[in-house]
Order: sequence, then structure tokens, then C-alpha cells
Amino acid sequence: MVNSTNIDIRHVAKLARIKISDDELPKYSEEMNNIIRMVEAMPEIDDELLVDENGVMDLREDKLIDSKISRDEILKNAPKVVAGCVVVPKTVE
Repeated sequence: MVNSTNIDIRHVAKLARIKISDDELPKYSEEMNNIIRMVEAMPEIDDELLVDENGVMDLREDKLIDSKISRDEILKNAPKVVAGCVVVPKTVE
């Protein structure tokens, strides 16, 4: 069981790359506590497969839609951008 009072909301915000003012800390702390209480109240499940192996999964058709968010708006949230591309750490040698 997680003790929700030990969660550092500022650290979580830093990891999520969002800014939280001092005035907002109590609000987000309470929301985090509510999420943790909800998860702790969830019932345990067995290790049995919960998906019908013989059932066919119906997939929707992919559709291209125009985004209301500009590319520049999206890229300004990236930690590093070069030539319009997000730069990420190398993970495979």
C-alpha cells in the first residue's frame, strides 16, 4: 500500500514537465490522494487470461484528421528540438 502523503507533487510535476504554482499544490495533492485511494480499492484479479482467445477483435479504420494544435506548440514541450525534430537519448548501441 502506498502512503499518499509521501508523494512529492513537485517531483511528479517535474517528471511530467508541467508547472504547478504553490496555490495549486493542495488541489493536485488531493487529486493524487483520490487516485491512490481509487487504485487501492480495486479488487485483486487472478492470473487467468481475461481475453477470449477465440474472439475476433474488430478494429476501427484509421482516419487522418487535422489537429487543432500547431507543430510549434507541440515541439515547445520537447526537452530538445533540432531542425524541427525531437531529440531523444540513444537507447540502442
